[in-house]
Amino acid sequence: MGYSLLADAVVLIHGIFVLFVVLGGVAVLRWRRLAWLHVPAAVWGALIELTGGVCPLTHLEVWLRRRAGEQGYEGGFIDHYILPLIYPAGLTREGQIALGLLVVALNLAVYGFILLRSRR
Repeated sequence: MGYSLLADAVVLIHGIFVLFVVLGGVAVLRWRRLAWLHVPAAVWGALIELTGGVCPLTHLEVWLRRRAGEQGYEGGFIDHYILPLIYPAGLTREGQIALGLLVVALNLAVYGFILLRSRR
């Protein structure tokens, strides 16, 4: 039971991290110093997504689930939890890369806006 709860906590933390990667740039509009956390997180998230890597939090969650006697899963957090929720069935690797690039573009646009606004 304890390992299962820890695995659930990792899923929650991982989900919050993914939201921070995607939307953290918007928070930086309000709290500029947050950029020191968001930029490395966004770079990490983009690298994982664009290279097809698996985040260490996924490995930790699967390990905890197996320790709890539950079945782990193959693939990454995005593939297991996020894709079934928001991405269409049959998403290809090219589609995943496009979505990763969309996240990068969104954050670059936000940071570009911040830089332009700060120069005025």
